[in-house]
Amino acid sequence: MFYRLMKMIVGPVLRLFFRPWVEGEEHIPDRGPAILASNHLSFSDSFFLPVVVPRRITFLAKSDYFTGRGVKGRLTAAFFKGVGQLPVDRTGGRASEAALNAGLKVLREEHLFGIYPEGTRSPDGRLYRGKTGIARLALESHAPVIPVAMIDTEKIQPPGKIVPKVMRVGIKVGEPLDFSRYEGMEDDRFILRAITDEIMYALMELSGQEYVDTYAADAKKRIDEARRQAAKAAEKTDATDPEAGAAADPNDASGGSGRPAA
Repeated sequence: MFYRLMKMIVGPVLRLFFRPWVEGEEHIPDRGPAILASNHLSFSDSFFLPVVVPRRITFLAKSDYFTGRGVKGRLTAAFFKGVGQLPVDRTGGRASEAALNAGLKVLREEHLFGIYPEGTRSPDGRLYRGKTGIARLALESHAPVIPVAMIDTEKIQPPGKIVPKVMRVGIKVGEPLDFSRYEGMEDDRFILRAITDEIMYALMELSGQEYVDTYAADAKKRIDEARRQAAKAAEKTDATDPEAGAAADPNDASGGSGRPAA
């Protein structure tokens, strides 16, 4: 019920301001189970796709959204539970297994299940290596995998930005991928990797993104570390270069040129 209410209220607003265009919506079946495998550029991805798909889509959402504290945390948890999102623990192991089993339950009930194979949002707009959970899900459920490419959503709401920029976004839906030829091989890690890579290749072709053969979570760590190192280097430069500090001092009576310090 809350899902329908969300579409009735949020849907028209998103359509009015962002005018999402869609290509290939005929590839999404009117009935029966299917896995919608999407690239992940923005927090808003989980809003735009349900808006343009008539059928209900259940996504995996990181468990942090369900465990927040305070008023904001409780409201966020209530929202995600209300729209039928399933929590996934990114620490791996049994917790991730439970989340995938929940996804399998959704598919066995012949619903649409949305998943981001990269596991997290892209830190720089590129497409990263997929995790093999989606391959296991496809083999165990016997459901087709439908690649979905979100276009330009990272431009309206980059990670860390709360208020989105109003601009048009797009969604491309590719042809269903059938992996029935691998039936019974869900415990073969090489098969799981091959299936996952095939899905990611389809997403790369559909989205036009540059592909990076490493996990997005690892890339985020490297980017964050590089930023920390750059900040430390900048602080060290300011501390050891008195001319840089003087040039940046707005109270300097001699006046500054406005140019960066050497």
